[in-house]
Amino acid sequence: MTRTFDPESYGKLLAEYQPKTINTEEENEQAIKLALTLEHRPNLTPEEETLLALLVTLIEKFEETHYPILQGTSHSMLRHLLDARDMTPEALAEVIGSVEVVREIVNGDRAINPAEAKLLADYFHVDASLFT
Repeated sequence: MTRTFDPESYGKLLAEYQPKTINTEEENEQAIKLALTLEHRPNLTPEEETLLALLVTLIEKFEETHYPILQGTSHSMLRHLLDARDMTPEALAEVIGSVEVVREIVNGDRAINPAEAKLLADYFHVDASLFT
């Protein structure tokens, strides 16, 4: 059975919930609450699915603006991986070839070259682009 989208039904949903651009934390919390309600409702209608997609878009836009995720540097990514594994930079000497080079990289005094990025990626089982 193919479900069809009913513009009139969708219009009623829009009139009931009145979704709009989110400008405050309170509005964001209300939108999240409604989105979660819809998300956990069994057998959403096509109109409810469309409203949910709209709410998610509005929430994402608000949160991207108010809570940006800062991009890490290759050095900060390496420090994070070391911290997460409770490792010291010296533990990577065998991977990179020198304790001094590893310390320079971790401290941000030296860039990670493509060959080192590949070695680190293989060692940590991550994508080499984290280190470039």
